[in-house]
Amino acid sequence: MHPSWLIFSQGFRSHVLRVASKRLFDVVMSVGILIVTAPIALLTALAIYLEDRGPVFYRQIRTGANGRQFSIFKFRSMRPDAERDGQAVWAQADDARITRVGAIIRRLRIDELPQLLNVLLGQMSLIGPRPERPAFVEQLAQTVPFYHQRHFVKPGITGWAQVRYSYGASRVDAQHKLEYDLFYVKHHSFAFDLMVLLQTVEVVLFRLGAR
Repeated sequence: MHPSWLIFSQGFRSHVLRVASKRLFDVVMSVGILIVTAPIALLTALAIYLEDRGPVFYRQIRTGANGRQFSIFKFRSMRPDAERDGQAVWAQADDARITRVGAIIRRLRIDELPQLLNVLLGQMSLIGPRPERPAFVEQLAQTVPFYHQRHFVKPGITGWAQVRYSYGASRVDAQHKLEYDLFYVKHHSFAFDLMVLLQTVEVVLFRLGAR
């Protein structure tokens, strides 16, 4: 990532046709996935509730396109008191806060399914940079150059960085993933989105990178 790559090259803009086609792709695919995965979602909700009688869904503030914040929906995979002091904490390998059901749905990426509602609401896209928590965005923007440029597009349930780089929970990981994110922001297209979607299926089937 060099300044000249950002300043003297084309990209980082989306024409009206691309914005419209991406939105149509998001809506059609999201509705289809919701219909197909409805039985899995119902079983997941039941399993989460039966394990500890806690809430099924988890809502958390994330940073979206142009820095706007929104509330993301996920199936709860951690204990209800995972962040008792209210401080944002990176998820770690073998995180003790993750429940037994949570470990399974994270490995299979089922915990991400409710985010399809965020896509239908227009807050997210199927493909894009991973939406981060405002506290992490503030920290990373101070140390990682060009970090805010990833917010030129809507965040995604999956993305180029997610399928090309394993789960990261540090500043160094964030820097490496940002390189993939900015490449996507600069070059995103319908064909690129299809390729990322197909690679996401591969990641889910072989259970790569989940935490």
